[in-house]
Amino acid sequence: MEFNLIEICLLGTLIFCLIIQLYYVLGVHAKLASYKVPELPRNARNPISVIVCARNESENLKKYLPSLFEQHYADFEVVVVNDRSWDGTNEILEEFEKRYTNLKVVNVADGDKFIAGKKFAVTMGIKSAAHDWLVFTDADCEPASKDWLMGLQQPADENIEIVLGYSPYFKRRSLLNALIRFETFFTAVNYLSFALKGMPYMGVGRNMAYKKSLFFKNKGFASHMHIPSGDDDLFVNANANSQNTTIQIHKSTHVWSEPKTSFFAYLRQKKRHIGAGNFYKAKHKFILSLQITVQFVFYALTIALLCFPKTLYVALGIFLLSLIVRCFVYPKLLKRLNYGGLSWWFPFLDIILMVFLVFNAILSIFVKKVSWK
Repeated sequence: MEFNLIEICLLGTLIFCLIIQLYYVLGVHAKLASYKVPELPRNARNPISVIVCARNESENLKKYLPSLFEQHYADFEVVVVNDRSWDGTNEILEEFEKRYTNLKVVNVADGDKFIAGKKFAVTMGIKSAAHDWLVFTDADCEPASKDWLMGLQQPADENIEIVLGYSPYFKRRSLLNALIRFETFFTAVNYLSFALKGMPYMGVGRNMAYKKSLFFKNKGFASHMHIPSGDDDLFVNANANSQNTTIQIHKSTHVWSEPKTSFFAYLRQKKRHIGAGNFYKAKHKFILSLQITVQFVFYALTIALLCFPKTLYVALGIFLLSLIVRCFVYPKLLKRLNYGGLSWWFPFLDIILMVFLVFNAILSIFVKKVSWK
């Protein structure tokens, strides 16, 4: 069977996309699939300050904050920053202060010179922290076990200044929830795998840790204080390297979080994330943009070539090869990252996610305004 020039070019582009795709699957993500997760340390080494920023989170604080104080760790404090809340958060925290002696509350009030945004609240929490090793999570989060802090503590290797954890979302029965969980999985596989490869580029503030001394040595968020988001990923992007960063994905150290329940709320959340991503280092923006672009073009070309009799079977064969290879890697990762139930939906969700990411990227061009809460 002979192909014309256009068909040859399209098939060649499809094969090129397959090669790039397989580099990410086998050259990067397979590292996380084969990674041997170490057992948790048996002893607590250094004291820890846990930092939680809350803005109108009274219900979530009542529900989830007690789980932080139940941790099996010898010496830790919980610093909660009440960021201008008006929903009764202050009263809730006053009650908790009576119950927990290791709770420290920092209140941020409105003022003429007030700097809005979560980064200011995080900075206030860090300044108030008594210890050098800081563990971060959010008000709507719950550790998977009482050994969370044991796994997020300062590693024995003193050169390690950043620990990147993992935070899955609670399961709800909806397509939106499946998309949110799959997108979280995709993001986590990326940043955890690249960290193992020696190229850490982001972390999530729901579950990560770093040294207070690192924060002040590099002037905190000064270089991107004007960006509403990025208190977690931009900080890691600017300060993490192959020598000072490690990951922690033991199932006892996962931190579960409440997902968005409306599509528009989820869009706003992802808009903030894209806004921060624009300020990543050039090499990180390149590898992430290339990955998404190649994956989207791969699906678009596959669909186009399936519409023509001469290219149908070749395109189908290339697509099946891609699917088979990815099915050897991603179902194992889905199970490892607490999303095993999504394994059967993987090909379907992968396509939906690519469409959503492209749509959100286009939308971000026209919608500029973002805020924390």
